[in-house]
This record gives sequence, C-alpha cells and structure tokens, in this order.
Amino acid sequence: MEISDTFQITLKLGGQSFSITIKRDEELFYRDAEKLINQRYSYYANHFPGQNVTTYLLMTVLDIAVRLQKESANGNIRPIMATLNGLVNEINSALK
Repeated sequence: MEISDTFQITLKLGGQSFSITIKRDEELFYRDAEKLINQRYSYYANHFPGQNVTTYLLMTVLDIAVRLQKESANGNIRPIMATLNGLVNEINSALK
C-alpha cells in the first residue's frame, strides 16, 4: 500500500476545530502555527475580556501579520509567507 503525500489533520484555533488536508512534510508548520495562533488568541482574550471570538481572531491575525511585516523588513521571509498563505487558504476553505 502506497502512503499518500497528503493527509487530514484537525487544528483547534480559538476554540473552533478545523479539518484540513495538508502535505505530510508541512505538518510541523501547521502545528507550530496552531500553537502561535492559540497563544496570541489567549493573550488577547485575557487582556481584552468580553469580546467575541471573531474579534479575538482578528486581533490575533493582525498581531501575527505585523510580526511578519517586521520580519520582512529585517530579511527574506517569502518561504514563511508562502506557508502561512497556504494555512490561511486551508482555513478559509474549511470555514466555507
């Protein structure tokens, strides 16, 4: 039996689960992204109580995007951006 180069994982982001199909060699990137998103989400949820999930997720996305822009100003992050764009596309597909 041949092993596929893609498989399905479930990520939990901001308390919501998303099942997405990814390349096997990118799983660590997705798992690390999940940890980063949840870390930043928790920060905003703790520091700005009473907001809704969407607000916390948007704050998280803005935080991470600003960090990426700062890194971009300091060097080449095209590979990281490509990976994150793939993650965003997979999440958007899962939300539909």
